[in-house]
Amino acid sequence: MMIEMGLIFGIASFFVGLLLSYLFRAKLASNKLKSADAVAARIIDDAERQADTLLKESELEAKDRLLKMKSEFDAETRETRAELKKQERRIVRKIELIDQKQETFEDREKELLKLEKQLDRRETDLHEAEAKCADQMEEQKKQLEKISGLTSEQAKELLIRAMENEARYEGARLIKRIENESKEIADKNAKKIIATAIQRYSGDFVAERTVSVVPLPSDEMKGRIIGREGRNIRALEAATGIDLIIDDTPEAVILSGFNPVRREVARLSLLKLIADGRIHPARIEDIVKSVTDEVDLAIKEAGEQATFDVGVHGINPELIKVLGQLKFRTSYAQNVLQHSIEVSFLCGIMASELGLNTKLAKRMGLLHDIGKAIDHEVEGPHAVIGSNLAKKYGESSKVVQAIAAHHEDVPPNSVYDFLVQAADGLSGARPGARKELLENYVKRLEDLEKIATSFKGVANSYAIQAGRELRVIVEGENISDEESVLLSRDIVKKIEETLTFPGQIKVVVIRETRAVEYANK
Repeated sequence: MMIEMGLIFGIASFFVGLLLSYLFRAKLASNKLKSADAVAARIIDDAERQADTLLKESELEAKDRLLKMKSEFDAETRETRAELKKQERRIVRKIELIDQKQETFEDREKELLKLEKQLDRRETDLHEAEAKCADQMEEQKKQLEKISGLTSEQAKELLIRAMENEARYEGARLIKRIENESKEIADKNAKKIIATAIQRYSGDFVAERTVSVVPLPSDEMKGRIIGREGRNIRALEAATGIDLIIDDTPEAVILSGFNPVRREVARLSLLKLIADGRIHPARIEDIVKSVTDEVDLAIKEAGEQATFDVGVHGINPELIKVLGQLKFRTSYAQNVLQHSIEVSFLCGIMASELGLNTKLAKRMGLLHDIGKAIDHEVEGPHAVIGSNLAKKYGESSKVVQAIAAHHEDVPPNSVYDFLVQAADGLSGARPGARKELLENYVKRLEDLEKIATSFKGVANSYAIQAGRELRVIVEGENISDEESVLLSRDIVKKIEETLTFPGQIKVVVIRETRAVEYANK
């Protein structure tokens, strides 16, 4: 019984404890809920206050932007209005100027109408005066015929004969005087012309035919090319036969020599040495030998390619090598090998048109300047040198004759000789074929104008068309139409005797007569 009572009491105590625990938890949960509600209410209040603050700030920022945009718009509007007012004032001024010009034009038109009427009246008076003069001259002519007993044709013939005899006498006397003066000053003029020719030729020769320029990466390379005590430059000059000029020219070395092939060998060798960086006598000898072989091969290939291009076969291999050397030769900046190919084609075309041997004409054209390849080694004109060279290597007599006669060093004796001359002139004189150095070009233009103005009666002279044409303005009072023809011939003759130039120069003498009168009221 006691055990049961204890058990019941224990169970009751358990349920009582469980109930108290539940009530405590319920109270704790109620307190947390109230606290959470308070926190939520506070967060909502803070959010509402922040929202109000942000809304007010946004409104203020929008008002500020609106005010700023309004002020900018007002400023732009004021500027636009000011610019419109300026343009309006300019337009008003222009309209006023136009009105003034229109009034001036109207006044001038009235004056022109008056002048036109006056000119019409004067023209009428002149016609009447001319008619009167014609009648008077006819009357005087009849009286002269009556007095002299000769008709006008007979009198004119007598006058012409008298003038012709007088002109012949004066001309003979002038010729005699010129001959005497020429004999007196022949020696002096000859020396002067020879000295001038030598001076001009040497300047052109050095500038265009004997000099090559090699660019350097820096001026420091000059010292390496010279070497210790000049041993490198001496070795290079000895191996190539070309003089090296190292002066104050920045980052450049000048190669000077008459032989264009050796000059090319020296140029290529120096470029290879600069690129390699190892510059000493032994290396120089190896490079020069290697480059010489390369240039020889290039010469042979250039000659063979030229004969293949023009369709000429059977030329001696040694002569082909000489032809290939023209690749490194220029005349007024025109490559001589290319010039020879052009002459060959032109000869072939003209020979075909004339029904002649086309292959023979091409052969003559291709070989016509062969002497220029060795004219620095052999004395004499290059045409004669070339003819001897062609004869040596078994070319026909016609080819030898055409080469020798293309500059008339020997008289031409066949139509092929004239074809080569014509083709040579066409290739050299075509636009863009040849050019000069700037200094020589400017000097030639100045010399052309000086030659023209040195003649009596010349007012002005102008070299145009890059020196291919010379316009000469003469004084109409001092030079007649007949004298202008003689003057053009004299100028051409003096140009040919004095200047050295490529192609041809056209001389145009212009004579103008002006009649000027002034109408006064």
